[in-house]
Amino acid sequence: MSRYCEQCGKAKKACICKWIQTIDAKTQLCILQHPSEVNRAIGTARILSLSLANSAMFVGEDFSQHEALNALLDDPTRDVWLVYPSDTSTAITELAVREQSFTQTEKSLTLILLDGTWKKAYKMWQLSTNLHTLPTVNLDNVSSGNYRIRKSPREAGVSTVEAGYLALTALEGNKTDFTPLLATFNRMIEFQIQQMPVGVFEKNYG
Repeated sequence: MSRYCEQCGKAKKACICKWIQTIDAKTQLCILQHPSEVNRAIGTARILSLSLANSAMFVGEDFSQHEALNALLDDPTRDVWLVYPSDTSTAITELAVREQSFTQTEKSLTLILLDGTWKKAYKMWQLSTNLHTLPTVNLDNVSSGNYRIRKSPREAGVSTVEAGYLALTALEGNKTDFTPLLATFNRMIEFQIQQMPVGVFEKNYG
């Protein structure tokens, strides 16, 4: 018998499925996950893929020849953006204004998220040449993340689920409540902290 949950992929004692709430988002999130993130106990991408029915998640490092992703990129009915803070990226709040001005006949929106450390996400982008022509969007609505048990080289660094939450809230927050994503995330973090020996969290992350 496997020690891991078949649905969320985490150890059964750390299963997050009981906290998942299904959310109907108009915007599609496509998560490209680095292989090193698949079995991380504190990985957050599965919160998005389990909560959002129209989301997609693909695992790999070089997605240049990834058939499912390329089919999505070639879909003429979709407007695809990469969440990446490039020098020419558009602010998510600006994209939200743009989307709100569209009519129902316009293209559906897809946001691509890179799930990995900053270093690994950059390498994924470098290798995946099919992403290079995509317009990029940055999260100008972020102040600081709550990823208390994983250090980020950026002061405003956020986890994948927080990035998804911020993007969706900017785009659809006036119609849909996305806080269940953060509720699941915070419960997962609290559980992991409780499993640490006394003093470890304070010493390494306090």
